[in-house]
Amino acid sequence: MILMSFNSSKFYQLPIDWTFDWYIELLGNKKLLKAGLNSLIIAFVSTIISTVLGTCAAYAFFRFEFSGKRILQILLLPPITIPWLIIGTSMLIFFFWVGIGRGIFPMILGHVALSIPYVVIVVSARIKSFDIALEESARSLGATPVQAFFKVTLPWIFPGFFAAGLFAFAVSLDQFVISYFLATPGERTLPVEIYTAIRKGFTPEINAISTIIILISMSILLVVSRYHRFNR
Repeated sequence: MILMSFNSSKFYQLPIDWTFDWYIELLGNKKLLKAGLNSLIIAFVSTIISTVLGTCAAYAFFRFEFSGKRILQILLLPPITIPWLIIGTSMLIFFFWVGIGRGIFPMILGHVALSIPYVVIVVSARIKSFDIALEESARSLGATPVQAFFKVTLPWIFPGFFAAGLFAFAVSLDQFVISYFLATPGERTLPVEIYTAIRKGFTPEINAISTIIILISMSILLVVSRYHRFNR
């Protein structure tokens, strides 16, 4: 796909006739660019919300015992185990029932709902190794519960928090089914726009924007792998 994004032939003729024409054409394709921007906005917003809420939930499950705890933990599994086609249909019906409808905001809610279980699982795996005595020691030295969390607990679970954020971002950016059900004609995400474009007739501009996303994603992964040690 990357190689064909530099091929002047629309029909993948070989040998490759190298060109940047499809990247230039991409700059004028407002639909793909807007869809790509929508995907990034939704992914960033849903990642922040789901990571914060998921981390708080994981900490609550680890730190406290309360009525219904097991039920809440079990309820994290359906968004992972149930096919996304069923979840997408259910969300569409529910959002129309409560008056939210479709659009960017419903897509953000849908992506958050899908991402939170992954965040809870990833953060919980990290927080299980945390010694609660460290937090209690901070409290005994005069730290408030909030200070103890941000100065002792959060630094310990931060690698899990960061990994969960990357996971949530990937889930949101890649999500097609939920976005397809909740998108409006003028507010589509990149996967939905690519699917729509392919149905009308494939264009190598899709190869170009996909190549850009691959290179950016791999660059971020390499930078994170180079400068961050998750086993600390």
